[in-house]
Amino acid sequence: MRNGPIRVSLTVFPESDPSIIYGIFDTLWAAGRLWDGLTGRPPQNGLVFEPRLVASRCGPMELVTGVSIIIQDAVEDVPETDFVFVPNVMVDTPADLRRLDRGLIDWIGHMYRGGAYVYAACGGSLVLAEAGLLDGLEATTHWGYADLLRRGYPNVRVCADRILVQAGPGQRIVSAGGASSWQDLVLYLVAKHVGTEEALRLSKVFLYQWHRDGQLPYAFMVRNVTHSDAVIREQQEWLAANYERPHIVSEIVQRSGLPSRSFARRFKVATGYTPIAYVQALRIEEAKQLLETTDMAVDAIGAEVGYQDTTSFHRLFRRLTAMTPAAYRRKFRLPNFLKVMDRQPLRYIVQRT
Repeated sequence: MRNGPIRVSLTVFPESDPSIIYGIFDTLWAAGRLWDGLTGRPPQNGLVFEPRLVASRCGPMELVTGVSIIIQDAVEDVPETDFVFVPNVMVDTPADLRRLDRGLIDWIGHMYRGGAYVYAACGGSLVLAEAGLLDGLEATTHWGYADLLRRGYPNVRVCADRILVQAGPGQRIVSAGGASSWQDLVLYLVAKHVGTEEALRLSKVFLYQWHRDGQLPYAFMVRNVTHSDAVIREQQEWLAANYERPHIVSEIVQRSGLPSRSFARRFKVATGYTPIAYVQALRIEEAKQLLETTDMAVDAIGAEVGYQDTTSFHRLFRRLTAMTPAAYRRKFRLPNFLKVMDRQPLRYIVQRT
């Protein structure tokens, strides 16, 4: 990289949502600036990063959320950069991805081939896949986009459980998982290319935390897949109300009237799950809800969702969420002050604060 501030080009599509764009921009802008002022020390560091908003054209752009943003640089005016940062794009189908701004996508690929590092947050990994940069490589994305990435780009090795994935020669492609994991990505950028001390300072300034548990604790495991198999759909509807019953898989096979192998094959085609994996996901989702909203003992919750063997419940819960049930409850239970607000009139809370 050249001397002077590190140039970071944040690509902006109309399909982008503003929160990640502004969060990355403000964090990079703050590097080397805010810590000394907040701690009462004389400024020592100059400008570390030079973040710029880049799109096909300069000027105002309305984003998918209705917020307008001012693009600072057009791609034709940026012949080189040190980093390309691709924030989220809000898309639902492969067809949506094909409609993204092709000129901007091609520019991203051109910058990478010219030596730039390319970082993608959340659905930004879909953009890199569309640009052809992830073929044969590992990548992560928001857990809700993982199936879209797999279906649309089968040559990409999707690691949906991970927060950060480094890939490519010299590990110049780095992808991050969903939503606030852009914080992990920007702190990683700062730590690797400026220093761990500055990354730690920024984490303290902005109260960022590393998502060390990965994405699995946040993921909703039961995908609502639309399909036309009426027999399988009928068993899914029955399972939603009866998932805790013993011998549940053999029961739904019997209810379907299909041979066991035929049922298993059709269930996997229709839902993407084996029957047992689907039942396990339903049960663990319900257990998560009970851990979040009730004071039931963990073993009682296991029994409630169909696991009399507490060891089996604990082992399955940890495998599917990467956390123990107790750790999950600590992480996702509502804070006590919100529980108080739910029980008391608003004026009581105001008087107490």
